[in-house]
Amino acid sequence: MEKRNIAISLPSTGEDEWLAVREPLESGWLTQGPKVNAFEKQFAEMHEVKYGIATTSCTTGLHLILAAMDIGPGDEVIVPAFTWVATANVVMYCGATPVFIDVDVTTNNIDPQQLKQKVSDKTKAVIAVHLFGLCADIDAIRAAIPAHVKIIEDAACAAGASLNGVMAGGLGDAAAFSFHPRKSITTGEGGMVTTNDDALADKMIKLRNHGAEISEEQRHQGPKPYLLPEFNLLGFNYRMTDLQGAVGLVQLNKLEQFLTERRHWADYYKEQLADIDWLEMPALPVNGKHAWQAFVMYVNPEKAPMSRNDMMEILQEKGISTRPGTHAVHMLGYYADKFGLSEDDFPNAKLCNNHTMAIPLHNRMTKEDYDYVVDAILSLR
Repeated sequence: MEKRNIAISLPSTGEDEWLAVREPLESGWLTQGPKVNAFEKQFAEMHEVKYGIATTSCTTGLHLILAAMDIGPGDEVIVPAFTWVATANVVMYCGATPVFIDVDVTTNNIDPQQLKQKVSDKTKAVIAVHLFGLCADIDAIRAAIPAHVKIIEDAACAAGASLNGVMAGGLGDAAAFSFHPRKSITTGEGGMVTTNDDALADKMIKLRNHGAEISEEQRHQGPKPYLLPEFNLLGFNYRMTDLQGAVGLVQLNKLEQFLTERRHWADYYKEQLADIDWLEMPALPVNGKHAWQAFVMYVNPEKAPMSRNDMMEILQEKGISTRPGTHAVHMLGYYADKFGLSEDDFPNAKLCNNHTMAIPLHNRMTKEDYDYVVDAILSLR
């Protein structure tokens, strides 16, 4: 087959998104405004939660949640050792301490069985990551921790995912989603916080806008233009622009189509690669829907004909982009040095760090692209 160049991920955008930004450009309302408001409401409705609060990224969304929960110095937050570094970074932003926990190699998600030994009287929250679009076992997590400990969903990869009939974003006390271009829908950069907690939502809405008691829309459209908002909280500027909100609305209307396509091709990969005994396929939810932000396999080092890295180099030569699933945060220099961590402290996270491999899965691929990837992997045997 003729050589192709297949990216690990590409955003599926086009004329609709291009046209969507015209209205805010012409109206002059470019910062957070009516488009963001509409995007928030539609996202919340789709994920069956009371509140959607748009932010500049999933990272700032997670930080916003922690800040609104008054998590700070002296507090501990449990995070999985295998996740993108931002999951731990946001805890550090608050002056709190991230407490790492190992993951299940099969799901790549936090291992609930290890939670009890990590909980202390300083534990204020657990950040449960729905890695690659597979929801973490929230019921098992809740059963393993005291009732007062909050569950925060790092749902960066999980737009449209569900577990036991509940959509991601409504499984814990609050959640944060990402609209980075590697996610199923994108606004360039951008994020969304969801919650069903009235008081928490009210505080996050204020903190997102410098701590202002009223929004910019309320201030500019109100009858008393000379009034400035009161500021009773030390807040942040984590507002999404209306340009992003306009793109987000278009993308959100395509989410179900995107997920249907991704689920079809994920099944195709699993069927075509099923006979390779050294490749372990991604886990499926027992009762729920996978969002398939990425298709991440485990290369069994005891059976594989070569190392994962050698495979990735061969595939790269064939024009196929691959990536490690993500990284083990405890093995990164900053965290290893600051907390005196060894790479063997979390052995499953280390295995995932060294042996997971993501292959291309996105909504701009053709059947010929998928066949090319499958043939290239089969040739590695």
